[in-house]
Amino acid sequence: MTHPPSWPVWCFVFALIAFSSGCKKQQNQTAPDHPRLTPNVSMQDVRFHSAALDREMPYRVVLPARISSDEKLPVVYLLHGGGGGFRDWTNYSDIARFAERGLILVMPEGESSYYVNSAEQPKDKFEDYIVQDLIREVEARFPAQGDPRKRAVGVSMGGFGAVTIALKHPQMFAFAGGLSSALDVPSRQFSLKRVSQSLHYKTLFGPMGSETRRANDPYILVRSADLAEAPYFFLTCGEQEGLLSPNKKFATLLNQRHFRYEFHTKAGGHDWNQWNSWLGALFDSMVPRLSAASSR
Repeated sequence: MTHPPSWPVWCFVFALIAFSSGCKKQQNQTAPDHPRLTPNVSMQDVRFHSAALDREMPYRVVLPARISSDEKLPVVYLLHGGGGGFRDWTNYSDIARFAERGLILVMPEGESSYYVNSAEQPKDKFEDYIVQDLIREVEARFPAQGDPRKRAVGVSMGGFGAVTIALKHPQMFAFAGGLSSALDVPSRQFSLKRVSQSLHYKTLFGPMGSETRRANDPYILVRSADLAEAPYFFLTCGEQEGLLSPNKKFATLLNQRHFRYEFHTKAGGHDWNQWNSWLGALFDSMVPRLSAASSR
């Protein structure tokens, strides 16, 4: 199912794309590192001090191998899924080749945070870490365009992060990409079959019905979002996934409020094979918006 985009001409167009992979078959950052690079890109792993988290955090960057001294490039922030790590995008997908389009690809470590400020762990302010610390760090260290609004893409947990952060910070993010996004997590009831998972969600979002749950619930945020500032959404989900229904629900809300978006489904499960297959369409949707912005 596809809804063709319609959007105004923006002075700046940026994309926040979240790619969330959930907990299935994800490798942590101690697993063997085998990035899929092309000859025309380079890769760097960086560690920096996050003030929001009060600790050192790693991130991976892939960028064109050759950049002129006066060139500034758009940045795409890529958020990994639950149970994964900052190396996942390069190890399990062909994401690196898209840096050849003149982009800086940034892949931060998100642990199992859902990229929110934890309701019960004061030092786990992962939303602030992304929105404040990481962006400032990347723009200071790399030849990044100092765009007032950014782009992010994520899978599963990362898809949730990209969509939610873009809704909460529309002045900063104008494009949110979510592949198999776990959008229903804040609204999931406590489950005796998944006690550990339910307790983790309580740590992140607070008790059911709490203000912190509501403040991080995409279904609630989208109902009050300002259409004039809202990001463009690129959403996908596999037809064999348990997350298909939550993503359809979110797409229905977008449609009812006349957001700018596209939602695609096809046969597939919650895995990197499916997510990797969407990357071409995702960047084809995003890059023209960047070009339109830079030409103004």
